[in-house]
Amino acid sequence: MTAVDRRSVLRAAALGAAAAAAAACGAKGPADRATPPTATPTRPTPVPGHPAGSGSAGAAGPTAALPAGLPFEVAAGPADRGRVALTFHGQGDPAIARAVLDEAAAGGARITVLAVGTWLDEQPQVARLILDGGHELGNHTLNHRAISGMSADAAYAEIAGCAERLQRLTGSPGRWFRPSQAQDCTARVADQARRAGYQHCLGYNLDSLDYTDPGPAAVQQTVLGRVGPGSIVSLHLGHQGTVAALPGILEGLQARSLQAVTATELFS
Repeated sequence: MTAVDRRSVLRAAALGAAAAAAAACGAKGPADRATPPTATPTRPTPVPGHPAGSGSAGAAGPTAALPAGLPFEVAAGPADRGRVALTFHGQGDPAIARAVLDEAAAGGARITVLAVGTWLDEQPQVARLILDGGHELGNHTLNHRAISGMSADAAYAEIAGCAERLQRLTGSPGRWFRPSQAQDCTARVADQARRAGYQHCLGYNLDSLDYTDPGPAAVQQTVLGRVGPGSIVSLHLGHQGTVAALPGILEGLQARSLQAVTATELFS
């Protein structure tokens, strides 16, 4: 089966409303069901200098320096650069993860995946696949438990456990930490993230609600109805509806002259 065929199968499955169960990343509020764009966008073109699967992010890629004075916790990027960051909860069926990466490559997007450590144990090859696609990996704790209510030592173990796996698999613990089952870092969690070596907590300001499996059209409507320059969007790897929604999201971003980049590129 070709990559195109595989994507078609996954889209069809999602349209059939197959509901995949997976934990949400953070506290959820009501979704903004704004009217979707009326323009008919065209398929995005690959980003110049970053062909799909190149594995080379270049000077402006995921390892680029961040600006001095960037706060520890960030939930949105600069609003004057025409960029957005699509960030993914890293867990779930590896076939779906590969399909998301295929769609990102086809649409010329680079994404940031906040990986769950136990998922890396089960699917170590996916970490390399993400980086080889020119994307970015970060830390989403070892077990994806409710970290905000943990003791300091338990929270540290969750963060350090995932960091160890990222380091072992990729040579780096990743730049970003995102708390599990919480949208923001509490002061205690922030202290433990710093203790584990992280200088920044990556929040988000646009929840796609894709983990509720509302269907691809609803996911697209939620994202495109609220997205703007500097948005950090929360998405999930483990849902087929997300795969089906991604082409339309990327087309809609391009229609707005918004480029999907990694979180590091959003701030660099």
